[in-house]
Amino acid sequence: VIAGSFAAHGLEGRFEELYRDLPPKLVAGKPVPAAQKYLNDFRTGADYQFWHALGILLVASLLRDRNSRWLEWSARLMTIGIVLFSGLLYLLTLLAMPKFGMIAPIGGTAMILGWLCLAIGLCPCRKTAAE
Repeated sequence: VIAGSFAAHGLEGRFEELYRDLPPKLVAGKPVPAAQKYLNDFRTGADYQFWHALGILLVASLLRDRNSRWLEWSARLMTIGIVLFSGLLYLLTLLAMPKFGMIAPIGGTAMILGWLCLAIGLCPCRKTAAE
């Protein structure tokens, strides 16, 4: 919520100043001002952080009633995903360091694997005692 609020109210001017000398970036084949592209990237990081934090809370509530390594790994992977994906998008945009963009997909993969572990952990076909 804080990151989203920061993006909504405090970053536009900062990004316009930081990225004013850069040429437009291509997004879906259309030129977009660099400041707008990086503001959208920051917002994407905030959105993904929000939804995965909710996912972690869901997993935590499920772990109260069941002992599952799949659920434990789900929370771990979502946390790793938030740090690597959202965190690196924040660094990439705030520090104008595009090399962080090459590492962010690892975080996205961790997020996907976190949801997959959650689905496996909740699958009624699995025995919770044998996990």
